[in-house]
Amino acid sequence: MNRVKTVVLLAALTALVLFIGQAIGGQSGLVIAIVLAGAMNFVSYWWSDKIVLRMYNAQEVTETGAPELYGIVRQLAQRANIPMPRVYIIPEDTPNAFATGRNPQHAAVAATAGLMRMLDRRELAGVIGHELSHVMNRDTLIMTVAASLAGALGYLAQFAFFFGGRSDDDDSPNPIVAIAGMLIAVIAAPLIQMAISRSREYMADEAGANLTDDPLALASALRKIEGWSKQIPMHAGNPETAHLFIVNPFSGGGIASLFSTHPSTEDRVARLEAMAQAGARQIA
Repeated sequence: MNRVKTVVLLAALTALVLFIGQAIGGQSGLVIAIVLAGAMNFVSYWWSDKIVLRMYNAQEVTETGAPELYGIVRQLAQRANIPMPRVYIIPEDTPNAFATGRNPQHAAVAATAGLMRMLDRRELAGVIGHELSHVMNRDTLIMTVAASLAGALGYLAQFAFFFGGRSDDDDSPNPIVAIAGMLIAVIAAPLIQMAISRSREYMADEAGANLTDDPLALASALRKIEGWSKQIPMHAGNPETAHLFIVNPFSGGGIASLFSTHPSTEDRVARLEAMAQAGARQIA
């Protein structure tokens, strides 16, 4: 269901780009927006891993430097049949982790020092399983495509603001079309982009739990990370990188949850507990 939802949401973003681009800027405005957004996200796709790892001062480690973390990553990577990712530790007390890299051959897994202190081995394996599932599902590529389409809508909104829209009959400005297009681009694009991110998180939870065969360990880890993240906020960071982490370090409640990159932790835990119960019934 989440795979279907991702396809539908990406199709919706594409349709919005085509519709609003034609309404606001004509074909030339549409082409300019897509080219600019594509160029920006091309750079992000090829070099975002280096950028984000440097942003959080992540330090690459070997098996000698972090034997437990490195060993868990290697074991689960072998089980997932993907190349061994590079392993990093982020010098932050906030418990969290993320995976990055444009494909499984160029992947990296990073965990904070706080995560390694606060979780036991089962919980740490649950988190690593989740992150390796992002690598397996090529979520970096999917979110890059989503960001490219959302970026194109953003450029179209700016185009409308500065140059106005085009009417159906001539090239004269159409303020109503321009304003409507701007509102749709500004509101709808991030909503759809964040909905895609939430769908990928559900998929990574499920795939990670299957990889470790221990959904309750991941559920326990999510509870701890959520609780400690509120008590020990992350010092460094950028909200634009929130979708990378296993729990959003910049989350909010209420209406802000619509723009959240992650589902609620309570919902994720409930789904994982349901997986564990279903597995127990099958064994029985």
